[in-house]
Amino acid sequence: MSIIIAIDGPAGSGKGTITKLIAEKLNLVTIDTGAMYRALTVAFLNNNLTLNDKDKIIELSEKSDIKFDEDGRTYLNKEDITDKIRAKEVTEVVSQISSITEVRDNLVKLQRKLAEGKNTIMEGRDITTVVFPNADYKFYLDATLEERAKRRYKQNKEQNINMTYEEILENIKKRDYNDTHKKVGKLTRTEDQIYIDTTNMKIDEVVNEIIKNIQIKKWGDK
Repeated sequence: MSIIIAIDGPAGSGKGTITKLIAEKLNLVTIDTGAMYRALTVAFLNNNLTLNDKDKIIELSEKSDIKFDEDGRTYLNKEDITDKIRAKEVTEVVSQISSITEVRDNLVKLQRKLAEGKNTIMEGRDITTVVFPNADYKFYLDATLEERAKRRYKQNKEQNINMTYEEILENIKKRDYNDTHKKVGKLTRTEDQIYIDTTNMKIDEVVNEIIKNIQIKKWGDK
């Protein structure tokens, strides 16, 4: 039987980095749901749509071919868009697009299909509550707003994305509000999640804490 590890948390909490490292250590399939919504947003921008074009956005979510390769790179209709999904124009509208109920329904179906029959670790905003409410292991990663903005600023600098710290801080504030007030798929703390505040933790400390909680020796009993 396959194992599902679900990780939720706000923007900049370290979910993406941590998920990839754990996947490497434990030989898991990793599915970046945030990248999927960003890929759809790239399609939205490529088609010169506006947020008023709801029906066309929903249609895009049905027809767009979104995939990942073994290195975790993101593809949209066979084009490598890994470097495009973090662009400023994508960040500004991805939350609104991911708030459309029909869009979420379509991408959740795709996320479940990608994980079918595989030992999978998946991160996002509603993985523990909507995508895989019966996941074998559930985690919620968090950090202070300021720390999350610093991390995203550093990440953007490394990727040559031109956004000021103040812009990123304001964007994350808005993202936090949108993510916790969505009608569907909102970011939620629950009692069955293992909560980890990563503010003052090193990356390897977070990885080790999660692996410790997974209790890998018990996988064979699943």
